[in-house]
Amino acid sequence: MRYISTRGAAPVLDFEGVTLAGLASDGGLYVPEHWPQLANDEIAAMAGLSYVETAVRVCTPFVGDSLSEAELRRILGTAYASFAHAAVVPLKQLDERHWLLELFHGPTLAFKDVAMQALGGLFETFLTRSERALTIIGATSGDTGSAAIQALAGRDRVQVFMLHPRGRVSEVQRRQMTTVLAPNIHNIAIDGNFDDAQALVKAMFNHAEFAARFDLSAVNSINWARLMLQVVYYFYAAVRLGAPGRRVSFSVPTGNFGDIFAGYVAHRMGLPIERLVVATNENDILHRALSAGDYSAGSVAPTESPSMDIQVSSNFERLLFDLAGRDGTACAATMAGFEASRRLAIPADQQASAAAILRSARIDADAMRGALRWAAERCGEIIDPHTAIGLAAARADAGTAPMVTLATAHPAKFPDAVERACGARPPLPKQARGLMDREERYVTLPATLAAIEDHVAAHAVPR
Repeated sequence: MRYISTRGAAPVLDFEGVTLAGLASDGGLYVPEHWPQLANDEIAAMAGLSYVETAVRVCTPFVGDSLSEAELRRILGTAYASFAHAAVVPLKQLDERHWLLELFHGPTLAFKDVAMQALGGLFETFLTRSERALTIIGATSGDTGSAAIQALAGRDRVQVFMLHPRGRVSEVQRRQMTTVLAPNIHNIAIDGNFDDAQALVKAMFNHAEFAARFDLSAVNSINWARLMLQVVYYFYAAVRLGAPGRRVSFSVPTGNFGDIFAGYVAHRMGLPIERLVVATNENDILHRALSAGDYSAGSVAPTESPSMDIQVSSNFERLLFDLAGRDGTACAATMAGFEASRRLAIPADQQASAAAILRSARIDADAMRGALRWAAERCGEIIDPHTAIGLAAARADAGTAPMVTLATAHPAKFPDAVERACGARPPLPKQARGLMDREERYVTLPATLAAIEDHVAAHAVPR
C-alpha cells in the first residue's frame, strides 16, 4: 500500500514512512492511494473473532509489506492486553434499536487509547528498525494527549511535546497528562484554545528551518495509522449486529472529524453502513458544513463537552479530498483559500455525495443533558457528555437500522457535568485511582510559535 498527500506535492510513502511522518511535507494529510476492499464473505468471516484478530484482518491491507502478519499481531496483542474489558470494546444494548460501543476501557478511559496503545508499538518497532529518534508534537482538547503520553512514556527514541489549552480540559484529563513524570514527556499548557494549539503544531511542521533540525512526527489523528486503527471497531461492532447481512448505523460525537472519518473509511472498504451521524455540540462547524455547505470557522464556545470544542476540523480535509475526486492540486487550492479566509463553501455536488452516507446534528446543552438523563433513568447507564451528544443525535435519527453510538469517554472523566445532569457522580475506576493525589509537572506558555519552538528546541534531540 502506498500513501499520497491530500495536497498532491509530498513524497509517496509506504505504511512505515507515513506512520513516522505524521503530517505530509506539503501541509496535507496522508491517505491510501486507493481504498482496499473487503468482500462480504471476508466480513462475515470476522464473526466470533477476537478484537485483536479482527484488527489484524482490517489493518493488513493498509500495512502492506511494512510489517509481517506476526509482527502486526504481536503489536496489537500487546496493545489491547492492557484494556480492562476482555472484549476490548464491548457493545451494550440500550433498547430495541440503540446500542453503545464502549471505547473507554483503555488506560486513560477514552477512545483514543484504542489507536494510541497500538501506535506506540508501531513507533517502537519502526524506530528500532531504522535507528531513528523522533520528536512527537501533538495538540489535545483533552483525550489525545493523555492517551499518547500513556502509550509513549518511557519509550526509547521518542520525545513527546503535548500542547493543551489551559483551563479548557477537565481536571481528570489534565492530570492524566501532567502526572506522568517520565523524562521523555513534556506537557505544555498554552494560553489559547484547542484550535490555537492545533495551528501551532501544523505551523511547526510547516516551518522548514525548524523541521529540518528535528525528526518531527505527530500522534494526532492527522497521523494515518491512528485512523486506520480506529476503522477496526466499526467492523467489530457491525459484524456483531449482523453485518454484512444487515446494515448498521453509527452516531459519532466528534469535533476533529477523525473518529467519524474512520467510519467513512470502513464504508469505503465495503462495510454495509446505512448512515454515519456526525454529532456536534454548539461548536457546530461540521454540522453547518454537511447540512448547508458552510465550512466557516467561528470562535470556540466552551461547553461541558470540551473535547469537541473545536472550530477547525483537521480530518475534514481528507473527506474534501475524496469528495473532489482525489485531486491534490484542487484540494491544496481549496485549503489555502480556507486558511486565508477561514471560510469555505462546499459545492452542491460534493454535499450530495457526502449526504449519501453522512448525516449531521447539532446538539445543545439541554439536549445533551436530556440524553444523559434518559440513559441513566431508562437504561441504567451513566454516560459522559460527549457520548450523550452522540446518543441525542442517534435518538433523533429516523433510520431503521440498528444504531450504535460510540461511547468515547468514561463518565468519571467529567464527574461535575454528569452529576449536574443526572444527580449521580461517577467514581474513578481502578485504573485512575489516586490520580488526584499525584504530583503534576507542566509549563504554561503563550500561544506563539516562537515560544513553543524555543521550548521544544531546548529539550528535543536534534537530527
